[in-house]
Amino acid sequence: MEVWRLFAALCLLLSTAHATSLGAVYTEGGMVEGTNHKVGLFRSMDVFKGVPFAAQPGRFEKPKPHPGWSGILKTKDFAKRCLQLTLLQNNKRGSEDCLYLNIWVPHGRKVSTGLPVMLYIFGGGYLVGGSQGANFLNNYLYSGEEIADRGDVIVVTVNYRVGTLGFLSSGDSELPGNYGLWDQQAAIAWVHRNIRAFGGDAENITIFGESAGAASVNFQMLTPHNKGLIRRAISQSGVALCPWAVNRNPRAFAEEVARKVGCPTDAGMVNCLKMTDPVELTLAGTLNLKGSPAHPIVQNLVLSPVIDGDFLPDDPSTLFHNAADIDYIAGINDMDGHIFTGFDVPSVNQPIQSTPVEDVQQLLTALTRAKGPAAAAAAMQQYTSSWGGKPGKDEIKRTIVEIETDYIFLVPTQIALYLHAKHAKTARTYSYLFSEPSRLPAYPSWMGADHADDLQYVFGKPFTTPLGYFPRHRKVSKHFISYWTNFAKTGDPNVGGSEIPVFWPRFIGEGHQFVDINHNTGKDSVKQKMRSRFVYFWTTTYMSFPNVNETVSLPVDQYLS
Repeated sequence: MEVWRLFAALCLLLSTAHATSLGAVYTEGGMVEGTNHKVGLFRSMDVFKGVPFAAQPGRFEKPKPHPGWSGILKTKDFAKRCLQLTLLQNNKRGSEDCLYLNIWVPHGRKVSTGLPVMLYIFGGGYLVGGSQGANFLNNYLYSGEEIADRGDVIVVTVNYRVGTLGFLSSGDSELPGNYGLWDQQAAIAWVHRNIRAFGGDAENITIFGESAGAASVNFQMLTPHNKGLIRRAISQSGVALCPWAVNRNPRAFAEEVARKVGCPTDAGMVNCLKMTDPVELTLAGTLNLKGSPAHPIVQNLVLSPVIDGDFLPDDPSTLFHNAADIDYIAGINDMDGHIFTGFDVPSVNQPIQSTPVEDVQQLLTALTRAKGPAAAAAAMQQYTSSWGGKPGKDEIKRTIVEIETDYIFLVPTQIALYLHAKHAKTARTYSYLFSEPSRLPAYPSWMGADHADDLQYVFGKPFTTPLGYFPRHRKVSKHFISYWTNFAKTGDPNVGGSEIPVFWPRFIGEGHQFVDINHNTGKDSVKQKMRSRFVYFWTTTYMSFPNVNETVSLPVDQYLS
């Protein structure tokens, strides 16, 4: 009987235990109050959704401080994403009033103080996306709860302008562009000024992002406007040197948008665009996403950052000295390029249909057009040297995916890592490859990790929705969260309190080591010189050919020599 009394008392204690909470928090704009819930025994989570970090932005203007509010602002729901096209590019969604962020704060027995901060920048080709990510049954992709709880860090996700309102540029000071990057920077600065009130360490902010968000992370490291605000950074499948990351001729697309909305393309263009309805401007910013081997869609991604002389005072490849004290992790998924090949060469995903060798030739000709036929022939020889006399159907398809992965993601990321390590003072540099095979059943059996496949693991979805995953997927998620949050705490992914599968060496010296992350990550997963033969081709052999008709999109000739 005594045992039952003790058991009942314990149950009562646990059921009535008061969850630790910050309550209402004071920010520079006023008081905010979120929600609080338990996440485990003696652990709770404060969540603040829709916290303003800037005022509603003016059309084609930099963000301005929020005017503030009286009373306590209830921050319990995600704000609308910024005005943008739908995925099919046939309608719009979102709002101009969109500069809000979300915060997850974990607590133990006591209210947290001095926690590292991880600020996430979403991807979406600079065309679509929002701070909460995709949603299925109230399960948001970019919920920071699993990272915050398992890693004991504060997680912040932010909105920023995309599409024409975020990145349209006339190529001069009239319409300089980069408004979405300025929004991200305003959010970083707001977090630096206000996060102490939420229990965060303002001097230990890590920014991380994927795809266009990953390139944005790199831009935020390189701009002089973030000096002293960022301690560490993680780029997942994207850097500022990617061929889609910078538009070097923004005027052409600005004029195309102007014609669509009835504006002139001469001296009056910018004033007319500024007076045009924002929905019209958004709908006019459609991109051509119908690729082919001869016209790959990577060459159509023209709504992107520009070298404006302000946020980016020069070519990104020359700005890595600004990141000399920012610790950096950068990596890719082993088949990141597959998402593009699905548009450019649809037969890649047809198990019965063969892919003609001519498609490989056309694709390489398109990607090497700046250097002419001799460079295309050299590329063809490089990528087919292992084929033998009669390549198999899958071998040809894998080769096409490798070509686009190398050109669009892998080679630029390796260059960025090299430049970061070369210019580092106190900063540390780490490289990774993610190779867990895609979970989508319709994909080919040889498929590896597609673009964005890493996100579900980084944000802990195998724990949030366990029935949708196998135990091996929870291992992958644990690896990511441990490495990422250790790094956020200490600048070293091996140190920080979370268990790791293998020691991750730095990207230094001649070895250029990296860790291969998947469910089997272990002692054999530390490797070196990622696809060095192909990195050498694109950075040295290819660059040795003279230009024949246009600016080369990979500015890398002198960096790996």
